Amino acid sequence: MPDRSWWKDAKTTGPIKVTGGIKAKSNRGDIGRTWWSRRFVEVLESLGLGGRLNSGKRYARAGQVLSLTLQTSLVTATIQGSRDQPYRARIAIKAFDGAQWARIEKLLAGKAIYAAKLLAGEMPLEIEEVFAELDLRLFPTDPRELTMDCSCPDWEVPCKHLAAVCYLLAESFDADPFKILAWRGRNRDELLDRLRELRSRRPVAEREAPEPRDDEVASFWSGRPPEQVVAAPLGTTVDEPGAVLNQVSKLMVGDVSITELLKPWYRGVDPNR
Repeated sequence: MPDRSWWKDAKTTGPIKVTGGIKAKSNRGDIGRTWWSRRFVEVLESLGLGGRLNSGKRYARAGQVLSLTLQTSLVTATIQGSRDQPYRARIAIKAFDGAQWARIEKLLAGKAIYAAKLLAGEMPLEIEEVFAELDLRLFPTDPRELTMDCSCPDWEVPCKHLAAVCYLLAESFDADPFKILAWRGRNRDELLDRLRELRSRRPVAEREAPEPRDDEVASFWSGRPPEQVVAAPLGTTVDEPGAVLNQVSKLMVGDVSITELLKPWYRGVDPNR
């Protein structure tokens, strides 16, 4: 049987306390406050490793993670455990290739709201639909989409050290959703520059028009621009012959005002019938 005496010792002594580590902002309850970071945490928690996940939260909140670095496809970290030498952990995910990103960017460029929300530090909820349309997933939905390893002697994956890194990674997604995209192969500047370029190439007719103002909607039904829409003079009632016609006096049939054409007929109508 493998020697597991280290496990008993680790449970007895606990991790070596450190100063200056990376601490989770959350002091209790769930870690991950935005929907996009929770997507990532849900994958981790779906494994059902309650004890190790709880220990991972404690490690994250105690600042046992000494360093955390994210680059394309790979997150690396060092974690101080119960041994003198910190453990090394890695979490890898498959990045999208250039052709896949080109298709993603083309769809994203079709809606200005995506770039606007990303620039505001928010991940638009509809972004998942963009990836799904291309049969891709921005967020992992199965633990098998992640490759994780740690230099600690624990045989379980994820161990508490990896769990601590995952929770801190989720909090980093809260602060900057572009990190999720960078992990998948596109950093902030590259993506936004590409979206601006694609949108600038679109014909003017295909670009989104601004939402019409209320007065513009009203003027559509009157047949006149907003500045020409006028209220009926005070004291005018619909019972006065021609009152309504006076409001459309600028409408013409050939060279003749529609008012002049309709007034004879209008005078013969009894408004009280």
